[in-house]
Amino acid sequence: MRKVKNLIKVVCITLLCFSIAKVSAQTIEPSANYRFGGGLLIDVGDGSTLVGPHVKYFFTPNHAGEGAVLFGSGATYLQALYNYNMNFAEVAGLGWYVGAGPAIAFGNSSTAFNLIGALGLEYKVPSAPFAFSFDWRPRFFIVDSYTEFVAPRFGIGLRYTFN
Repeated sequence: MRKVKNLIKVVCITLLCFSIAKVSAQTIEPSANYRFGGGLLIDVGDGSTLVGPHVKYFFTPNHAGEGAVLFGSGATYLQALYNYNMNFAEVAGLGWYVGAGPAIAFGNSSTAFNLIGALGLEYKVPSAPFAFSFDWRPRFFIVDSYTEFVAPRFGIGLRYTFN
């Protein structure tokens, strides 16, 4: 029963984020201040820290894919997320995004499947090829017959960007 409640929470949060995007559409504009970026992602929270390379590619001005290989806590994580991105019209280079995707963790003699959500802010320096992001990244872990929802996860991204 706890598994179902946690899954319902994740779905509700995701739907809420998408509905906020529709409501606030008048104060935002398409994103894509760059086409491709690569750099470092630091994923922290719940007592563990994961660090590794990550990339972000914009398929359209609002739709991007993000991939990362993270290392830490005795495991290696491979993750891919879809992100919906929008800029705030009032601040050049500042935008928000919401997304989700799968991850696989290898290590500690087991393999775990994760579902990851992302809700964050990204700042692309207008006069330089750098982007910085900060987001909330809750995870839903599935390991054999064990599942767990971990809400206190946050990501800090540093990217070098290309147009």
